[in-house]
Amino acid sequence: MRVFGKWVLRIFVVFVLAVVVVGLWQREKITRLLAVNSLFSEEKIVNNFSHMDAAFLTTPVGRGNGATAELVYGADATLPVDVAPWIVARDVTALVVLKDGEIVHESYYKGTAPEDLRISWSVAKSYLSALVGVLLAEGTIASIDDPVVKYAPALEGGAYDGASIRNVLNMASGVTFNEDYLDQSSDINRMGRVLALGGSMDNFAASLAETFGPAGAQWQYVSIDTHVLSMVVRGAAKQPIAELLSEKIIIPMGLEREPYYLTDGYGTAFVLGGLNLTTRDYARMGQMFLQYGQYNGTQIVPQDWVVASTTPSAPTAAGEIGYGYQWWIPQGAVEGEFMARGIYGQYVYINRARGVVIATNAADRNFRAQGVSEQNISIFREIANNI
Repeated sequence: MRVFGKWVLRIFVVFVLAVVVVGLWQREKITRLLAVNSLFSEEKIVNNFSHMDAAFLTTPVGRGNGATAELVYGADATLPVDVAPWIVARDVTALVVLKDGEIVHESYYKGTAPEDLRISWSVAKSYLSALVGVLLAEGTIASIDDPVVKYAPALEGGAYDGASIRNVLNMASGVTFNEDYLDQSSDINRMGRVLALGGSMDNFAASLAETFGPAGAQWQYVSIDTHVLSMVVRGAAKQPIAELLSEKIIIPMGLEREPYYLTDGYGTAFVLGGLNLTTRDYARMGQMFLQYGQYNGTQIVPQDWVVASTTPSAPTAAGEIGYGYQWWIPQGAVEGEFMARGIYGQYVYINRARGVVIATNAADRNFRAQGVSEQNISIFREIANNI
């Protein structure tokens, strides 16, 4: 028995040492996975959304060494009375309002600050769309009617084989993808675990095999479509997205702080939701699109692309919100009214007729509740029409 006990003890010690070694080796991955699991928890969400680099792999998007493009402060606007209770109800963390290019309102909440680099979530999709427009004008991408596999051959034989660049810009790829954030086994949450554990987003996209219909026939919001766009862009330009976005969009804009992307384990930018900027810099993007792609004395995005990408061209069903090339167009929109939108209350709203840009960040855990999106748009319109 004494010999047997010694062997049991030795086996236990070896097992414990193995667990410790594996734990140390995988500590970073485990930390990121735990971060994903608590990312949206009530007690952590606000801090997490301003400090995503504390838990995830990242890459900088260089702002260059140029001067910051000045944002002039105009006279403080009196906001409509409905705005204050909306800020509380929607857990708003930042609100910046521009009128004719000047800041007329700026406020921060829940312990956040102006210099915070805040997670964009799907607002990032509109930035990638702008980059596509620049590369198209330069001839790096020949046509948005080219098949995606022309530039991303890794997608051949999968669900995206047969889809055009236009189809994925329109979120009309026909690819089956469950976007339910509340379902832990959904595709969007599986994708999140790939990101957290340092896997390959490219491999994840290439692994998708099912479609619900032919490409171009039906609109369905599929976030992985935006990653496929990044595969197209990288395949066409032979450069990482962070470098391209820096060169073509960020440096010319003269941002106040250097943005960063979350990345997968291969350094590939999480383009569908991983861009982090200050709220004022989000507002600069809105102002640039309000001005048909011109900002800081430069035509950064071609005017025709700004118009095309913010026109409701996607095959949405009657009565649904409109969608262009990774931009949203609200129901009943006036000409020049459109927005970038991300989960949990991230918005860049543009109303060209009123000369208004509204950039807002939030940590709204009830963002999917019935009527919330409509309420947000109503508040933006109320602000635009009354300042």
